[in-house]
Amino acid sequence: MKLSKNSIEAKLVQIKTVDGLKLPGILYESSDSKKAAIFLHGNGSSSVFYHDNNRPELAKILNKTGISFLLFNNRGAHYIKKLNVEKYGKVSRKLFGMAYEKIKDCIKDIDGAIKFLQSLGYKEFYLIGESTGANKICVYHYYKPKNIILKYVLLGGGDDTGIYYDSLGRDKFFKLLKEAKNKIKKGDGEEIITELLPNEIFSYIGFYDIANPDGDYNIFPFLEAIKNIKLSKRPLFLYFKSINKPTLVIYGEKDEYAYGKVPKIVGILKKQKPEFEYKIISGANHSFSEHQNELATEISNWL
Repeated sequence: MKLSKNSIEAKLVQIKTVDGLKLPGILYESSDSKKAAIFLHGNGSSSVFYHDNNRPELAKILNKTGISFLLFNNRGAHYIKKLNVEKYGKVSRKLFGMAYEKIKDCIKDIDGAIKFLQSLGYKEFYLIGESTGANKICVYHYYKPKNIILKYVLLGGGDDTGIYYDSLGRDKFFKLLKEAKNKIKKGDGEEIITELLPNEIFSYIGFYDIANPDGDYNIFPFLEAIKNIKLSKRPLFLYFKSINKPTLVIYGEKDEYAYGKVPKIVGILKKQKPEFEYKIISGANHSFSEHQNELATEISNWL
């Protein structure tokens, strides 16, 4: 398949997970390569099947350096998405997408992607995560530190917990967290939180996962560090600091989803892990719009 007149060849593929999902993806193959980079997208309406999300610039430059590139819609793609779940020969339909996602399930998605690439003969692997994808890399490493990934690239990792706390205010934030916890206990966690509509679409399950200060999602607690507000009981940046593999951290200078000024939050991360490589792309936003070639060059040179 060719995505456009100027695009490189891409294959449509399916990633199978251990819990019975089949997730669609795009594979840009570098000929005779045994190296592959796996891309983890962010949340919201994200899908790798749109031109601005399938990263053709990064695919081209990685392929030229002998690295194949796999992008796939993980279970958090789109706001709400029904997917088939195949277990023990039976198929059921369940709700997924950002509104229902639990970030720790990224482990199953990433392992599925690795297993798929191994079936094609790939031996060396890198993980590139953008936005929530960066958080997912930290979660993956924290729970599976002895994985076979060689290097990580974290793009625009965000403090969603802090952003919701700041935008909702302390009282409403903790009120919704308490409601969500109670709904989940009662078995009503899949209900949509009407108080967040129309700007945000979350089930109680999804909101509790993303906003819980002591949950797996709270990887980059910039608000807590900058304002000296104690929301979580555990040490700040615990998952990020657990990473012991070569890691490149990149932010856009004008990242609209960063809590605080980008140089400040990058400085905070440097104090946690000074051995990592850090880059700020001048003029770039959260999605690195109009800076994809520069981003691709930085990633490719580092890998």
